Amino acid sequence: MKSPFPDKPVLRPEEMNAAFADAYNSGELKRLLALYEPGSIHVHPSGALEIGLESFRASLKELLQLGGTMTSTNVYCIPFENMALLRAHFTLHSTGPDREPLLLQGHTSEIFRQQPEGHWLYLVDHPFGSGPLELLPSK
Repeated sequence: MKSPFPDKPVLRPEEMNAAFADAYNSGELKRLLALYEPGSIHVHPSGALEIGLESFRASLKELLQLGGTMTSTNVYCIPFENMALLRAHFTLHSTGPDREPLLLQGHTSEIFRQQPEGHWLYLVDHPFGSGPLELLPSK
């Protein structure tokens, strides 16, 4: 998929998290969606898989409604051929409905794929994919 923002293509996978934060901080849904392949997977905070842009458009819109400022810093990037596994730490500072400060933060798990044109897009986005082990179901 060709990015609708040719002046801001992500040319190195380790730059994707900063690009996501930049798109979030712009407040433009189309900039967030432009970072994903059409058939990509987004994991909703509930754990539900949302497959395809139209499936997770509402989730990204809800995220944008939180407002505030996001930063996202790469923890690691493991590239392999035309794919890369990343983990990032994100922080979102905003104000809650009660006008109290709101802080959301966590670690992501993501897979990106290099496109034929050379830029990178999300294939799998799991915003809270590196949660603490105590949140995992026991066997």
